[in-house]
Amino acid sequence: MEVWAAIDLRGGKCVRLRQGDYAQETVFGDDPAAMARNWIEQGGRRLHLVDLDAAKDGSSANLASICAIVGAVGVPCELGGGVRSEEKIAELLAIGLARLVVGTRALKDPAWFRQMVRRFPGRLVLGIDARDGMVATDGWLETSQTPAIDLAQQFAGEPLAAIVYTDIATDGMMAGPNVAAMADMQAAVDLPVVASGGVTTLDDVRRLAAARLAGCIIGRALYQGTIGLAAALEVADDS
Repeated sequence: MEVWAAIDLRGGKCVRLRQGDYAQETVFGDDPAAMARNWIEQGGRRLHLVDLDAAKDGSSANLASICAIVGAVGVPCELGGGVRSEEKIAELLAIGLARLVVGTRALKDPAWFRQMVRRFPGRLVLGIDARDGMVATDGWLETSQTPAIDLAQQFAGEPLAAIVYTDIATDGMMAGPNVAAMADMQAAVDLPVVASGGVTTLDDVRRLAAARLAGCIIGRALYQGTIGLAAALEVADDS
């Protein structure tokens, strides 16, 4: 199982939110590239970046930080947040990002997303953020009436890189992931599913691996030291 260390960006700083709430922000560093190097030095092989400003209002305030991260590490980096046009996709891939996570527009304009996936095969990830099993959009500020699994199955057979599935209720809460929901998603689609939200202990990593998830994203737990990245990688490799 893959392990992705998360770096969430807001105002050029590394932050974490609780349940996607912009009012519940903790700043963990003001040098994102240094943070990226830190995770690589601990054995990290992949980085999951989130542009919170772009997710909320389309801002490019974090573009310099994203470029600095990509330039500082030699591992695949994926980025989510505000990826809602073909021009933005082309721009971000051109700076060296390995793949991009698209969420809001995939739900609101599935025909466009299908076209983009075919235009950039293997480079786009369907980002599904769910609240009580229903898809949330616009930086988690809105909740739709679309079940998460229904959205995923709309794109069966398309050349997606993966699905990143985030359970908002557990994200940043340090209370464990929603393993059942993650397992249901992985069972429902023939695509790699990367679990996001609530991964807090090494046992959480083991449980997700046992549920046959393709990967997991670890954020707050790394920053608060409840999981060591090297140990998480060892558990994932052993699975």
